[in-house]
Amino acid sequence: MTTPTRRRMRSTSISLGITALMASSLTGCSSSADYAAVCVDPETQERVDDDQCDDDSDYNGVGGGFFWYYLGASSRIPAIGQPATGGTFRGSTLNGSVQRGGLPTTGGSTVKSATTKGGFGGSSRGFG
Repeated sequence: MTTPTRRRMRSTSISLGITALMASSLTGCSSSADYAAVCVDPETQERVDDDQCDDDSDYNGVGGGFFWYYLGASSRIPAIGQPATGGTFRGSTLNGSVQRGGLPTTGGSTVKSATTKGGFGGSSRGFG
């Protein structure tokens, strides 16, 4: 007499879970920008609302208006009305990804923690 052979059933939920995990790691779900920019009045060095900056060019020390001020990943974000320090107006000299605007208006956190995004895609973009 022959003993019946047991068939092993593979769970499709495990396969789907592994596929989803691999897909999320390939899309960069949790990434942060190397630099982020806040809008600054170059005469006072104070942060203003990001809506005030619409010029993509670097501040060259001439002319009025507001310009993007680029902060590194470990920099502290200034609140609106506070001085922006430790960065540069010269975005064209930076290597890495840059996020313009979208940082907390109350400041306090670091650029890296404020630019970490979940889900697919992200708001940072290459800059070089």
